[in-house]
Amino acid sequence: MKMVHNRFRVGLAASLAVLIAISGPALAQKPYRMGTTTANFLEIGYGTSGTAMGDAAVSALHDVSSVYWNPAGMSYMEQSEAVFSYQPWLVGINTAFAAVGLVIPRLGTLGLNLIQVDYGDMDVTTIEYQEGTGEKFSATDFAFGFSYARKLAQWFGFGATGKYVSSRIWHTHATALAFDLGVIVQTHFFSPTGNREQGMAIGMSISNYGTKMRYDGIDLIQPIDILPYEQGNYRDVPGQFRLESWELPLIFRIGFSVKPLYSERHELTLAADALHPNNNSESLNIGGEYRVNLPGTGTFYLRGGYKALFMPDSEYGLSFGGGMVLRMMNNTAVRVEYAYRNIGILGRVHAYSFGVLF
Repeated sequence: MKMVHNRFRVGLAASLAVLIAISGPALAQKPYRMGTTTANFLEIGYGTSGTAMGDAAVSALHDVSSVYWNPAGMSYMEQSEAVFSYQPWLVGINTAFAAVGLVIPRLGTLGLNLIQVDYGDMDVTTIEYQEGTGEKFSATDFAFGFSYARKLAQWFGFGATGKYVSSRIWHTHATALAFDLGVIVQTHFFSPTGNREQGMAIGMSISNYGTKMRYDGIDLIQPIDILPYEQGNYRDVPGQFRLESWELPLIFRIGFSVKPLYSERHELTLAADALHPNNNSESLNIGGEYRVNLPGTGTFYLRGGYKALFMPDSEYGLSFGGGMVLRMMNNTAVRVEYAYRNIGILGRVHAYSFGVLF
């Protein structure tokens, strides 16, 4: 018994040391490199489960929506699953997330996922027509990914996603290729049953590691008078602005989750993630999930969390939500979930998702 307690203390100390090392600088420095990346729709956060938990999802989620936070989460899926999530964003922007994960025995889990952002129609303005020319233009972003996840042991899973990222503003567009990598390790620490499945889980992931994006298109072609102060030259020569290349929003996540309450019908999960992005300061996300299992009916969830602790001038705050998985015939089930998040002066955001387990 004494040896077990010592292992608990060592595990707790190691976990706290890692989180403090990652999130500690956020207490001592201001945000840096803000506004230096593109395709920032990749860091919004997708999937109602993780969103409701304050984005503290790198080690806590084992459903198909974990492909966004940490693709290793799919290695712990027990059933194949498909999910669609709709999240109206700020100032009339709409986002959608869809994912499918197929559990193949002895091979692992294969997945496809899509993130799509629609910025709506906007007025075309020029220097001469600052109130609008009467034309409209639109802007859309999307990222399509293929994922693979597998358990290398009962307590260790890894996952990887390769994705194609595209951004379009009217006739101007940019593309990039990127990868997400992640691992989840299950330990005996703090397990109420002594099993790894209910013990502390430690997760790590790196998202959006890839090529730079440079916008190009006919909208960058403009008439230019290369010698405006000389007579007799040919004016209004077609010229194209060549834009700089920009990095993707690279995010490193590390976190842990524990289950202080676990029984056949009730389960409480507490999670904390430390984030190190390449375009802002470090921050900490915390969250929790309470699950009630009703045999013969399904599972019900309540979730809550807080995003971006210790980030200076952050508008993020409280989030919460819930959902249910209703069991059907032939080992199938239906998942319905909702999430709410508060973004301060930018407003409130609601997310809805519907999924099928088969």
